[in-house]
Amino acid sequence: MSRYTGPVCKICRREGMKLFLKGQRCYTDKCAMEQREYPPGQHGQGRIRTSEYRVHLREKQKVRNTYGVSESQFKKYYEMAKRKRGVTGENLLSLLERRLDNILYRSGFAASRAEARQLITHGHFMVNGRKTDIPSFLVSEGDEIEVKEKSKKLNIINEALENAQSRGGVEWLMVDAEAKKGVVKALPERKDIPMAIEETLIVEFYSK
Repeated sequence: MSRYTGPVCKICRREGMKLFLKGQRCYTDKCAMEQREYPPGQHGQGRIRTSEYRVHLREKQKVRNTYGVSESQFKKYYEMAKRKRGVTGENLLSLLERRLDNILYRSGFAASRAEARQLITHGHFMVNGRKTDIPSFLVSEGDEIEVKEKSKKLNIINEALENAQSRGGVEWLMVDAEAKKGVVKALPERKDIPMAIEETLIVEFYSK
């Protein structure tokens, strides 16, 4: 399945919650969820028929769209999570959080994960001193992420860092905004992920 390229605000409205796909706009009154909290489409304001399958599917789609991964990628992460020790659902979320594009978003180097993916593929970041242009790269504890020297004056990165300061950081990442560096202090755990997610529903979806 190819990556979705349509209006991302429709995704948030379909899931009934902010997924913060539009960067800084999501924190303003211009956010579509602030103006139209009902699902998109002609029958968006009508009564929605629910089923057990729909509940499981929507939870899976909510997480998949949040991290901006394709269906095949998401299934691979699930299979990886299932093979790891521990709780499968929690392992899945930890793997998604460890993606480099998510790390840049959480660290404040990018206003959204989509923006982070673009910056990574254009070669603006290094991991442990080596240029890394793969958004799905999984970071490990102790890894150092740094903006390349030639890219430190980019407005898009500086503006993202300024806006991120008002939102606060995450405990498992240490960020030096002035030096434009970040360090993964520890791997993310379930308690470190603030999103309203019921990961057990995703596990049940794939278990059927």
